[in-house]
Amino acid sequence: MERGLRELVLAARAGDESAWDALVERFLPLVCGTIARVGLRGAEADDVNQTVWLRLVEHLDGVREPAALPGWLATTARRESVRVRHSDRRAVPVDLSSGPEVVADGPDVDAELLRAERGRALREALDQLPEDRRRLLLLLIEDPPRAYAEVSALLGIPIGTIGPTRARALEQLRNAAALVALAETTEETR
Repeated sequence: MERGLRELVLAARAGDESAWDALVERFLPLVCGTIARVGLRGAEADDVNQTVWLRLVEHLDGVREPAALPGWLATTARRESVRVRHSDRRAVPVDLSSGPEVVADGPDVDAELLRAERGRALREALDQLPEDRRRLLLLLIEDPPRAYAEVSALLGIPIGTIGPTRARALEQLRNAAALVALAETTEETR
């Protein structure tokens, strides 16, 4: 019978090698897929893969919510991949015999990946909300903004409940595993 994620994390913390192996086996495809999506292959991909697992060993005691582990691993793999890819782009071979050449950096890949990562985490967190709260938040962030009267009519709820329901939905969103994991990994990189 397959062991639960919480049980595996606790056992791995305690030094159970089979639990660690099970974690790696379960999440290796996620880590490798994330690295590949950034565009790393071969030795670079292998190095990033090893770094991700090393980071997990270093931070395993700090994992408060085992359910957030897949998000943490994906985030760590993305960030490490971007770091490696970005450092490669800085070292541009230049043929000195051909004369001076101006080498320009490409777009800020780190910022773009972080933006995509935040968007993914937010979509994942929104998907965890009850349908009525998700619809309310999505209506309230439309551009141009809708009036509360229109939102009330569309959702069939009293205007006076929109604000309190919005506050509860945002609190639930802040505590969603995907956003908590993103916040933790963002804090670790500072």
